[in-house]
Amino acid sequence: MKIAFIIDPIDRLDPTHDTSVAFMEAAQQLGHEVWITQANRLSVVQGKAHATLERVTLVPVTLGENRWIAVDQWFQTEAPVFLPLETMDAVFMRTDPPVNTAYLYATYILDYVDPAKTKVINSPSGIRAANEKMYALQFTEAIPETIVTQEKRVILQFLEQQGTAVLKPLGGKAGEGILFLQAGDRNLNSMIEISTQQGTLPIMVQTYLPEAKDGDKRIILLNGEPIGAVNRIPTGNEFRGNMAVGGRSAQTDITDREKAICKMLAPTLQRDGLFFVGIDVIGGYLTEVNVTSPTGIREVDRLNDTQLAVQVIESIQNLESK
Repeated sequence: MKIAFIIDPIDRLDPTHDTSVAFMEAAQQLGHEVWITQANRLSVVQGKAHATLERVTLVPVTLGENRWIAVDQWFQTEAPVFLPLETMDAVFMRTDPPVNTAYLYATYILDYVDPAKTKVINSPSGIRAANEKMYALQFTEAIPETIVTQEKRVILQFLEQQGTAVLKPLGGKAGEGILFLQAGDRNLNSMIEISTQQGTLPIMVQTYLPEAKDGDKRIILLNGEPIGAVNRIPTGNEFRGNMAVGGRSAQTDITDREKAICKMLAPTLQRDGLFFVGIDVIGGYLTEVNVTSPTGIREVDRLNDTQLAVQVIESIQNLESK
């Protein structure tokens, strides 16, 4: 197979952490051609999606003492070529958020990939439909008390009822811009004004879950089925568990409650073409559904001696063989 990955510039990726790199290594290991491009290198020509693509060869990471190790020159690319994306068997859309205008336009271009010839993961329309914060709201039995608003009055009323809460920008990633709110904080009005851009931008506010101190669990779903998980535990004075802000990754199991949440989500994820997804769960509550470039594969594999990336690529092979 030929598999293309739409990623951020490859020289900015961390091969010891990045799930996209894990996928590319797995594809290479299984004997497939690996190609890369970027969202700003996509085009529509004669009604078909094209991209400026480079074939890439990777030196896989190795496992040292409780960490992945990469060589300095871990990838090599060939000369770029301009090709229809339908010449690929699969295309992974793995550009990091924010989902801004340029990102949305890239998904519109991917709509012009012929699905009978090429599988796009995740579905462009599915990505557009699934804001990573808002998408969880449809699963009311799974989420904590949550509001989405730009009105300060509504936020203050919610906080008065809850006592403590967590404020999240709707377009953030990796814990960026998440704030801990507490009734009576003298900075509260300013934090709300800054986050809502003076009441012009809606944000999410969720009741604070004390279990967050024990970890924010990332569960990896493949076509709606959970295949692995990692617990991300806050360190120091940080209340966020995201690995991007220093959270410590730890081995974990998937509980019966979490399996029930996955089962609740599966039909909707499958309907929307969201094949590879990472959900976040704190204290048995769903807090986010990550569909753009979910991470966690490297950590799960290191802690559990698994090969989840290989499992994902093999599942694509099975789709192609049907």
